[in-house]
Amino acid sequence: MRPDGRANDELRPVIITPDYITYPEGSVLIEMGQTKVICNVSVEERVPPWLMGQNQGWITAEYGMLPRSTHTRTPRETRGPAARTQEIRRLIGRSLRVAVDLTKLGERTLTVDCDVIQADGGTRTAAITGGYAALAIALRKLIRGGLIHARVMKSPVAAVSVGVVQGEAVLDLCYEEDAMAEVDFNVVMTAEGQYVEVQGTAEGSPFGRAQMDELLDLAQKGIEELLALQRKALK
Repeated sequence: MRPDGRANDELRPVIITPDYITYPEGSVLIEMGQTKVICNVSVEERVPPWLMGQNQGWITAEYGMLPRSTHTRTPRETRGPAARTQEIRRLIGRSLRVAVDLTKLGERTLTVDCDVIQADGGTRTAAITGGYAALAIALRKLIRGGLIHARVMKSPVAAVSVGVVQGEAVLDLCYEEDAMAEVDFNVVMTAEGQYVEVQGTAEGSPFGRAQMDELLDLAQKGIEELLALQRKALK
């Protein structure tokens, strides 16, 4: 029995609330069980120096956890982001750039800020799923304003965690499960079923190919459900 009584192949309850914050060009609150992440998109009419003059845009991401998003207070990263934070930022940025044709974006930078206001496992995957929804909102505004090409958006992306807990393959791990998992995967996929990134680690015993395939199949099932929830929220 899982801590919250879910079936092994069941997502936590997911709520995607668009336009959660007033000021950003795109904003979403994503809730996956007790994990809650605000994703805001800001548009700037410039690109990094190494992209200037190339007539293409850029998408980057920031990620952070509020001090009391966890059970005990986590100090703010006032001396620069920790290694974990940097890794997650890069993962979110890579994942969201797959969803956009940067050559149709013009010389603009879209920054996706993902702030965890409550953490119960799966914060990076929630940030990617919510980050895409916020990005889509911002891009649609730019399209409606005639500022960018209508086909700038490529394939939607979403992400989920899977793992092996007490010998069972399970979908969308909460913190309690993540802390005891023998195997832990984070999987990012497009709506076409293509992989963007797979992060897989054996925390205890190593895993075999058959077990990995089982976890990837489970992740695909969850991601297809998340993509459907994205589409519903973006209507």
